[in-house]
Amino acid sequence: MGSTVLWDLPVAPAVALFLALAAVDHGLMAGPLRRWYEDSLLQGVNPARWLEYSVSASLMVVLIAMLSGTSDATALIAIFGVNTAMILFGWLMERTNRPGEVPDWRPFWFGCVAGAVPWIAITLQLAVSQSETDSVPTFVFAIFVTLFLLFNSFALNQWLQYRGRGRWANYVYGERVYLVLSLVAKSALAWQVFGGTLAG
Repeated sequence: MGSTVLWDLPVAPAVALFLALAAVDHGLMAGPLRRWYEDSLLQGVNPARWLEYSVSASLMVVLIAMLSGTSDATALIAIFGVNTAMILFGWLMERTNRPGEVPDWRPFWFGCVAGAVPWIAITLQLAVSQSETDSVPTFVFAIFVTLFLLFNSFALNQWLQYRGRGRWANYVYGERVYLVLSLVAKSALAWQVFGGTLAG
């Protein structure tokens, strides 16, 4: 039974979409929703962050999977869904715990399990693609390593927040780190994709 093309996902619009989602989120938080955003931070939670990440980060992981050679629609949908679940576990971690309390780490560890799945799938796909064609572009491996490290930095930031050590004892400091990580991760993927696939 042969494969059927359901749709083509152009790279440039996909990159533009995850950048636009971040821009809309930050624009709303800095503008009309600023008071709600600041009140939420005082309570040790930022729902807007998790809602934006659930779409933008999941789209980013799907794009990385596609660049690694994954083209099966059901696999890409599953990768998107599992990554979304990871992000929502991060939100649940914040809703379950409050600063100064002894944290319930179960949402965090469940999120780590869910978050590992897409990267295992991408690793396997990279290995298969390389063995079959021996032509996986170098920039794809660079994207894989760079974004893997950056994505795990988000989990590290949350872990440090709930350990409450040093500057991370202040929830707002952790929020600033999330903002920087988001900017760096999205910029790194966009520029690497542009340099590797769009410039030529």
